Parts: sequence; structure tokens; C-alpha cells
Amino acid sequence: MDSKKKYTEIRDQFTNYLVEKKLRRTEERYAILDCIFQITGHFDMCMLHQRLEELGFHVSRATVYNTLDVLEDCGLILRHQFMTQAVQYELRFLAETHAHLVCSKCGTVRELKEGELKDRIRALKMGRFSPEYHALYVYGMCGKCKKRNLRK
Repeated sequence: MDSKKKYTEIRDQFTNYLVEKKLRRTEERYAILDCIFQITGHFDMCMLHQRLEELGFHVSRATVYNTLDVLEDCGLILRHQFMTQAVQYELRFLAETHAHLVCSKCGTVRELKEGELKDRIRALKMGRFSPEYHALYVYGMCGKCKKRNLRK
């Protein structure tokens, strides 16, 4: 799906959610959504706020936090808590294309794009459970930490 079409779909979903929940459709909320859509990976609140400032869109941190909560509740973004790092976010449709490899020693997060794994997860029979999305975290030790451990 091309990015313009995907963006229109996401924006429409957001608008429908705001109308359904009787929330205001503000310029700030849409500017935050626009900015998030341009980020191709994980981001945290500080990074998002800084990008908005760089784009000349001045919005309070409280507005960013509140909008992230609304976008998460709407199902457009996922919230990740990798070890002790700051909370990370990611567009949901991007998160479903990869697994997260998390080093339990240093906290480094790497993405693993594995098409066969994604297909196998979708093919799982889950009884009466209807999955909406999936996010996979694999914890272990990264190459750098493994090397450091061997030297000790």
C-alpha cells in the first residue's frame, strides 16, 4: 500500500475515533499524527516533541503526552517498554512487520524483519480469541555484550 493511501486511512481512523469519543479535532492533534507518520521506527515523547519544535510547531509536552495516549487508545500506535529505557512508541502497522530483539544486558533493541515468522503467527489457531495485532519481543544477549562477557 502506498504511503499516501496509508496516511489517509490512518487519518480517517483517527478522525472517526475522535468523533465517536466526542473529543476535539484540534490542529495540534493532527500535527502530532502527521509528525509520527513521518517517523519510520521507534520514537519517544522527547524525540517527538523536539521534531515538532524543529518543524516550527510549538506544542506543550502535556499535549504531546495526551495525544500519544489518545493515539494508543485509538489503536494507531503501540507503546513499548524495553527494559529500563524510556517508553518508546511505534506506528502499529509498522510494528507488525518485525520482531524486537532486546539485549537483556545493555538494553539495545534491534528489529528483526522475518516474513515467515509473521505468517506463522497469523496462522496460529487461537480458539475464540480474535487477535487485533501482535508484537514479538525476543530477549537475549547482543554480540557486543556476549564478546565482553567472554573476555571477563
